[in-house]
Amino acid sequence: MPRGKCRRHADNVPCTCGMGNLYRFVEPVALLLLKTKGKTHGYDLVGALNEYALSDSIVEPGALYRTLRRLEENGYVVSSWDVSGAGPARRIYELTSAGEVHLQEWGEALDRLSQSLGRFVLDVRRSVVETPADSEGD
Repeated sequence: MPRGKCRRHADNVPCTCGMGNLYRFVEPVALLLLKTKGKTHGYDLVGALNEYALSDSIVEPGALYRTLRRLEENGYVVSSWDVSGAGPARRIYELTSAGEVHLQEWGEALDRLSQSLGRFVLDVRRSVVETPADSEGD
């Protein structure tokens, strides 16, 4: 396992937990969740985010809120305060039409990435078959 062993997965299960920061993939998932759920509290997005995560890593709520703030700064999301009900005010997030276009852009980019990753995985598998494990260190 790269960068140490994963505490959440078995030793023999490859995962991306120890492979570095994949938080940039929070953005397309957040956009998709806003598209499918409509107006949504950030807390509700946190709960659904890991179900759709594009990595094995658990996405921390802070990463989602930073991403939502950046999406709002770029005009892809708007937010307002929900002061109804008991308890503190909560932000409600909504996808804008520019955000819908940005989600489509992400879809296209991830489709290309998926194809590239597929080729990469095939190359890795071929290289393992072509390079016997017992010849390492020669």
